[in-house]
Amino acid sequence: MNRRVGLSLLAIVALVLISSIVCQAQGLTPLTQHVREVTVNGQARLVGHLPVTQTMRLVLVLPLRNQAESENLLQELYDPSSLSYRHFLTVDEFTSRFGPTPEDYDAVIHFAEANGLAVVGTSRNRMILNVTGSVASVEQAFHITMGVYQHPTENRTFFAPDREPTPYLSFPLWHIAGLDNYSLPHPNFVRRAQSDLSMKPNATTGSGPSASFLGSDMRAAYYGGTALTGSGQSLGLLEFAGTDLADLTTYYKNVAQTNKVPITLLSTDGTPTSCTEFQGCDDTEQTLDMTQALGMAPGLSKLVMYVGSSDSAIFNAMATASPLNAQLSSSWTWSPADPATDDPFFREFAMQGQNLFQASGDNGAWRASSEVFPADDALVTAVGGTDLETSSAGGPWSSETAWVDGGGGFSPDKFSIPSYQTATASGCSACSKTLRNGPDVSANANFTFYVCADQSPCTANEYGGTSFAAPMWAGYLALINQQAAANGNAPLGFINPTLYTIGLSSNYNTDFHDITSGNNGFAATTGYDLATGLGSPNGAALINALAGSSAAPGFSLSAAPASVSVAQGGSATSTITSAVTGGFSSAISLSATGQPTGVTIAFTPTSITGAGTSTMTITVASTTTIGTYSVKVSGTSGGTTETATVTLKVTKQKPGFTISASPSSISVSRGGTGSFTITTTIFDGFSSSIALSATGEGTAQTVTFSPSSIPAPGSGTSTMTVKVGNATLGNHKIAIKGTGGGLLHTTTVVLVVTN
Repeated sequence: MNRRVGLSLLAIVALVLISSIVCQAQGLTPLTQHVREVTVNGQARLVGHLPVTQTMRLVLVLPLRNQAESENLLQELYDPSSLSYRHFLTVDEFTSRFGPTPEDYDAVIHFAEANGLAVVGTSRNRMILNVTGSVASVEQAFHITMGVYQHPTENRTFFAPDREPTPYLSFPLWHIAGLDNYSLPHPNFVRRAQSDLSMKPNATTGSGPSASFLGSDMRAAYYGGTALTGSGQSLGLLEFAGTDLADLTTYYKNVAQTNKVPITLLSTDGTPTSCTEFQGCDDTEQTLDMTQALGMAPGLSKLVMYVGSSDSAIFNAMATASPLNAQLSSSWTWSPADPATDDPFFREFAMQGQNLFQASGDNGAWRASSEVFPADDALVTAVGGTDLETSSAGGPWSSETAWVDGGGGFSPDKFSIPSYQTATASGCSACSKTLRNGPDVSANANFTFYVCADQSPCTANEYGGTSFAAPMWAGYLALINQQAAANGNAPLGFINPTLYTIGLSSNYNTDFHDITSGNNGFAATTGYDLATGLGSPNGAALINALAGSSAAPGFSLSAAPASVSVAQGGSATSTITSAVTGGFSSAISLSATGQPTGVTIAFTPTSITGAGTSTMTITVASTTTIGTYSVKVSGTSGGTTETATVTLKVTKQKPGFTISASPSSISVSRGGTGSFTITTTIFDGFSSSIALSATGEGTAQTVTFSPSSIPAPGSGTSTMTVKVGNATLGNHKIAIKGTGGGLLHTTTVVLVVTN
């Protein structure tokens, strides 16, 4: 019977192993699509084969784990009634809960190397692996043929696989980025036709050349204050090409402004971060992104340009940065083979408290063929375009209409309507009730900007596009998150659910500029519409609605521990901490009152500047009366005083003894002797003999005690005699120890050896 069961188990194990081997031998198709429909239906004609020796750079994307748990967490993170509300994950926490396992990641590394692909980049969230290899190696690894096809709508060819890849792995990959270049990412800015340049400029109230708008004008129009600058916040920009920072320098020089924000150019996959006209590279998009983000938030701690050739590499770099950028912006759009491709990265953004603003496009109303991804993804904030007028140069908002070229409509990629949008869509006659609607918000995008790019003469009122609007909103979010931090709150994270809640509230017209005129193919109407979304930000009102009203500068004190117990003759410490609000940064002087006679209190340091700590040391004399006392710690700055209370409990001194030596130092010549008197004194009923010993005298000296111990109860004297041998001349420190009643006390003397 047992033998039969054993044989059955062996048979089952063998079947499982055989099944696993068969699955790996057959290969597993990734969870997203890679084959372009035009290569299947004949619209794209096959014209050749990609050279087998050509090098390809791919990004292998692994799937997330625990999908149901991640769905629940996303809901809780953005539900104000949840205990998890805005308790965002760190990168390590996200990786531990939802990232691929180390074993799966290692398996993909081994798979790549075994198939002749070189691993050129790994990721700390284990979601992507950057590899390079020849076309021949790629075809062998993924069992595909890399064809070259004639593009059906553009005057160029493109490469693409002839079938879905099937790598030999025990689990499916999520996606393999880099297998085709059918859709090339394109920036969302537009230059006015030369025939239109002789017409009256659109801008009439900007503070730049020819009344063009500067980034600082957008700050004045949409924020209008000075207190918030984005201080303490960092911002990330997605770029599919590098830049030449000389263009940014020229912009600031020409408009007599100074940029004080450090800029980091980060290559996410080996793509060059340099972009010059001499190289045939256009950095118009990259430079205007910076001017708009920096113009809105001139006090950012850092601006990072994430440069890459793959959306997977760029988004993953944004999701694993240290520190994370809470505000992100993309002004590029494209059309992936599968719209779900970047979903894992957008989920990570939302769970880590990051928000991606995405330009909605510059071709008016969305159509089924519009390349607006990822603007129509439900986990990004799509930014549409408007035509803005201000009351004066560098002045406040005056009026706004929909920009005729701003993108908006129903999701071309067929994303379902998100829950945060359903109530709004029900009150919008033009909106889809089943598909994601866009844009979410909007800002100025008309041909009204001052632009410097390509190491060429700068232009005024020639460029427009939602490319300007998206980084504006990212800068605006930096102001919001700065205020949230000053109020002691977490960053907002993904803002769409909160924005749509405001859109349905009675405060909508206070917090937003509701744009009700103009159209992009869809008319701007009262409330949400498909031309301008919820509208543009209305100054400090929307900031206060999202981050809470800015707290007045101030501070508070706390003590830890707030209660201490000290025996007579002892001491203890408590840490005094100052917490600040509203950007308070002045010095706070510390003092204490209420302590009894015999208690001294000292602070180290004696004052705290802004937020910080000081150590409060409480020293209790042996004569202090036993009891419980309330000690008030006061912090004073200017005319403001805040307090914290420390409860001090003075307890009876425990029985013990002290030990001392006289004199404290003697001089003895080599071969001579000297002596010290050792005295022990007891207190509070101590009763025990006290044994005496010495250390540190060295091998050339002999130390004796007479008597060698003090008899009980422990008070008395002993003569310590030191006989000096051929010792080193100079000072010798000797420690005398008294041990008794479970206690050990020490005193020291100095022996000076002379000739």
